[in-house]
Amino acid sequence: MLPTTEYALLSRLATEQVRGRAPSLVAGVVRDGELVWSAARGFVDGSPPDNDTQYRIGSITKTLIAVLVMRLRDEGKLALDDPIGAHLGQSPFGHLTVAQLLSHTGGLTSEAPGSWWERSPGGDWAELAAGLTPEQLKLRAGKQFHYSNVGYGVLGELVGRLRGSSWLEALKAEVLDPLGMTRTTPHPDDHAAQGWAVHPFADVVLPEPAPDTGAMAPAGQLWSTVHDLSRLTSLISGHTSGVLSADTVAEMRAVATVEDGAQWLSGYGLGLQLARRDGRAYAGHTGSMPGFVACTMVDTESGTGALAMANTTSGVPILAFTLDLIALADQHEPPLPQPWQPAEVDTALLELTGLWHWGPTPHLLRILPNGWLYLAPVGDGGRRSRFRPTGPDEWVGLDGYYAGETLRVGRDADGKPRYLDLATFIFTRTPYDPEAPVPGGVDPKGWR
Repeated sequence: MLPTTEYALLSRLATEQVRGRAPSLVAGVVRDGELVWSAARGFVDGSPPDNDTQYRIGSITKTLIAVLVMRLRDEGKLALDDPIGAHLGQSPFGHLTVAQLLSHTGGLTSEAPGSWWERSPGGDWAELAAGLTPEQLKLRAGKQFHYSNVGYGVLGELVGRLRGSSWLEALKAEVLDPLGMTRTTPHPDDHAAQGWAVHPFADVVLPEPAPDTGAMAPAGQLWSTVHDLSRLTSLISGHTSGVLSADTVAEMRAVATVEDGAQWLSGYGLGLQLARRDGRAYAGHTGSMPGFVACTMVDTESGTGALAMANTTSGVPILAFTLDLIALADQHEPPLPQPWQPAEVDTALLELTGLWHWGPTPHLLRILPNGWLYLAPVGDGGRRSRFRPTGPDEWVGLDGYYAGETLRVGRDADGKPRYLDLATFIFTRTPYDPEAPVPGGVDPKGWR
């Protein structure tokens, strides 16, 4: 990046490391699928950390578990609406759906029964499942957002059952290796940061434990590096390296639930935390385990992403810091749009373009690359959606009011487009065309 941009980012990093009293703090900015800036402050074993130094990433592990679940969905091995009991057997939580566990809307208890799981050696799946009695269902399923670490322990077991291996083996083969995340591991090696608790009233530190959390590991076990976390940040921005389709990543980033407030500022998709600040929307995940905080976030409009990790239990507002890095990068170096150039389109679709009317309301239909369509009212506001082709003269809505709905073209005897049928709404070239099958008919006396 430009020297002025890099200095602004470094200044923010250096200030946060001092203000948050972090033994070390590392960060990076990602654009167009590449790590374009990184820096570090503080020390690990007496030396500055680098892009290969491991930090514990905590709940960012959940996003990687969600990627595995979505791969299973895309392969047809499960449906998001499946009750978890259909795959893991009946239990007090067997009625919760895969989607509810991914989005923390199942009402399952937030923490594993027993001792503080983040600081305790974990048992196996049988032990965890035995502790999930009816009392661990804290809220009615689907009632509201209730963050559940336990839910991702369940999802990790789901992945293992359907893959016939451990969730970790599946993760390495299907996600980590294809993304080049070779330094993301369940345990640290000799080039890793020690996790510390910093005393609130004195500049002294206490080492934090880092046990294997057993069946709860899918909720927060993993360690990673700046380089590796930048690869996950790239995936969240849509540069998936074939691990997922861009459509599936967009589905994960879509809002599934929001905080309980008059105007939501945070929410959750499918394995991704969502945030809004200063009119911008972000997707990614934060992570914390004793001795560590971490974050990866992407601006869903500009595509700029950032990541940060520190080896301190608290003190660094890791989400706000990461969003600041994105804002600084975009402020000092706004991303340039790709040059416009003619697209490869099926010219037979050109006859569908132009003005269509929903009743008396004019809409414009445009062709997008890959045979997609975009339908929107003339002017501001109103219902607007993109549509992906699913067959001859048929498309499915991708977003907005018409997400999941089918758009079909109705033709006259000569094969010319006469109307659009969208979820039973009839769009015509002229308002209430009497030659089209407008529900309720059109007054034969016409306009007056």
